[in-house]
Amino acid sequence: MCIAAFLWQAHPLYPLLLLQNRDEYHNRPTAAVEWWAEYEGIGILGGRDVVAGGTWMACSRDGRVAFLTNVLELHSIPKAKSRGELPVLFLLSSKSPREFAEGLAKEAHCYNGFNLILSDISLNTMVYISNRPKGEAVVVQDVSPGLHVLSNAKLDSPWPKAQKLGQGFKEQLVKYGEGEVRVKEIAKKLMRDRVKADKNRLPCICPVDWELGLSSIFVEVDTPLGRYGTRSTIALAVGRNGEVGFNETYLEDGTWKEKTVNYRIQSQKLSQLMDI
Repeated sequence: MCIAAFLWQAHPLYPLLLLQNRDEYHNRPTAAVEWWAEYEGIGILGGRDVVAGGTWMACSRDGRVAFLTNVLELHSIPKAKSRGELPVLFLLSSKSPREFAEGLAKEAHCYNGFNLILSDISLNTMVYISNRPKGEAVVVQDVSPGLHVLSNAKLDSPWPKAQKLGQGFKEQLVKYGEGEVRVKEIAKKLMRDRVKADKNRLPCICPVDWELGLSSIFVEVDTPLGRYGTRSTIALAVGRNGEVGFNETYLEDGTWKEKTVNYRIQSQKLSQLMDI
């Protein structure tokens, strides 16, 4: 399902700070964060769903970032396109976030429910697009500066775990003030929270036991198809000086591992970023 909390254009040192948990079946083949070899010229960095070939979050050397969450719904489209291809398609394109989102809106019905964030740091632009609720117009909107949480409903929906994560992130950011933010340490404090919501605060979309299992920030659920839950936590910091730190804590063969990749946004984009 995934959940993400992010601070956008609201800190003097960081255009973007992002925390994200990815929830998936533990037996689904997955690759940890790395530079994708087949796109070496473009430079795509992220984890990968080996089954469908897409990702839940990735960024590029030229300062573009994309991440998504699924929308909680009772019924899905059996032969829908993979939602994980959407961040990749954006990073491979030359379109602005809004241009890409408006083009995607015409084909959004081909996918199961998704929330997608698209950003070009150097252009100071971030856009949100969602193809749910069914039967309504596809939502395309600019993301305002500030702290936002994206769970499995619309952006900033007041679901219990979203509110809890947002409040926790805000409190941690206050402690750091306008100085350096250790986003990896914040992720360790906030993204492993296994406390479930009260049943009377669940959205009542799916069976209550399933919703209850998904109601914590860190998810752990046993199902007939195997164990399902959080298997990746990302802590991303994009500095106004162009330095990017991508840290992933991930589950591999039953063992938790950690990997950090640091890089610098390409020089032609960096000058735009530092002028913002």
